[in-house]
Amino acid sequence: MMVKEDLSREGFQKERLHMKIKISIGKMAMAAELNDTPTARKVLAALPLNTSFRTWGEEIYFTIPVEAPLDDSAKEVVEIGDLGYWPSGAAFCIFFGLTPMSSPGEIVPASAVNIIGKVLGDPDAFKEVMNESRVTLEPF
Repeated sequence: MMVKEDLSREGFQKERLHMKIKISIGKMAMAAELNDTPTARKVLAALPLNTSFRTWGEEIYFTIPVEAPLDDSAKEVVEIGDLGYWPSGAAFCIFFGLTPMSSPGEIVPASAVNIIGKVLGDPDAFKEVMNESRVTLEPF
């Protein structure tokens, strides 16, 4: 039985490796890891994707071809570097600083988002590409 548990852990780790994505905007490319949730798996299945994006304060967001309701990961306050799925707008969100609804030390999305992952590099890099117009998401 111990061997089966070890194998299942290895299988889980291998599956987690496939949950990594690359976010490219302009000359910047950033690795990110998606959580193992139903919403994150739907996002991964929709990749690759190249689309225009918008900013809302220090958040980049864009519509993706995914439909999912709020789930157990949903939050109304997020952390720098979080990746979210916003069901109200069917949007992928990258949080790298304060939004217009935030207060100091508290990053607040427009409404609750499912937390689907986290960037693996410095989220401040997104501040340098806010004036770009397109984003590419692809499996990594």
